[in-house]
Amino acid sequence: MFDAVEVLLAEHAEIEQQLADPELHADPSRSRRLGKRYAELTVIANSFREWQAVCGDLQAARELATDDASFADEAVRLQDAREALEQRLAELLAPRDPNDGKDIILEVKAGEGGEESALFAGDLLRMYLRFAERHAWSTEILDSNESDLGGYKNVTVAVKAKGVPEPGQGPYALLKHEGGVHRVQRVPVTESQGRVHTSAAGVLVLPEAEPIEVEIDDKDLRIDVFRSSGPGGQSVNTTDSAVRITHLPTGTMVSCQNEKSQLQNREQAMRILRARLLAVAQQQADDDASDARRAQVRTVDRSERIRTYNFPENRISDHRTGFKSYNLDQVLDGDLDGVVSSLVEAGLAARLAAGQPAS
Repeated sequence: MFDAVEVLLAEHAEIEQQLADPELHADPSRSRRLGKRYAELTVIANSFREWQAVCGDLQAARELATDDASFADEAVRLQDAREALEQRLAELLAPRDPNDGKDIILEVKAGEGGEESALFAGDLLRMYLRFAERHAWSTEILDSNESDLGGYKNVTVAVKAKGVPEPGQGPYALLKHEGGVHRVQRVPVTESQGRVHTSAAGVLVLPEAEPIEVEIDDKDLRIDVFRSSGPGGQSVNTTDSAVRITHLPTGTMVSCQNEKSQLQNREQAMRILRARLLAVAQQQADDDASDARRAQVRTVDRSERIRTYNFPENRISDHRTGFKSYNLDQVLDGDLDGVVSSLVEAGLAARLAAGQPAS
């Protein structure tokens, strides 16, 4: 662990020197990238220096305790503090997905179940928006297609951290395992006999890509415009402001209609397209990323689920980690910390078992 810390401290010092160079800020993209990495390494550097200080105090307290018993209690307290800092450092130095520090594009899509599935997709969207609010993240609806009863046939939202989050605490790090099929069991509002139905909605989580990470040639794009429409096919406005962009080499298609201007919808669509193309590139370059991607939504079939939300029992069950709790109402209000922690810990254990290097 200490060898890894020394390497990262050297990188921290080197970046500090680069950030002091006025010429660096002529390149905003590189300056932003280095600033983000510096902030990540600063957390590790500060924790390591705190650990060194506690180790020194602990040694002194133990030496003094041989002459003055009152220092024995202080030595016990410092021993506990040292162990806590060592655990903290182990977590900070643990292997991490290189995308963990990124913001995300999150998509929720209704599946089987008709209007009930669309209403459940709306519940999932609210859950993620409230979770983001609890973490002081900003959110922005990029595109949506509402159902007649107020749910969502599909909705795309950008989730962005404020500043530089600590390692493992960014939107992608905490929410990347949400990708997959979510199943709900409850009595739909459209059910007159009070019977419990099962329906599903799909979630897809993509790290948001910087323009420099994905090069898109204009000649590879087909851009179509059309009139925005709302629930029941009613027109949202009377101009052709909605935009559909097709990336011809990959066949990837994105559409946006939420904004009032064609230019704004095009910008939003390009953000989503970059995120999708980045995920495709990572699939091709990294087998692990490909496996993770395949674990997310392929079809929105009730049988291919990662989690079940059972309303009659107020129960949430994650089928990958075995996590189960009976506070579904609180979870849907954004209290996702329990299930998210179980997934993060399972992912970390898997990477450690695979022997992946520390970041």
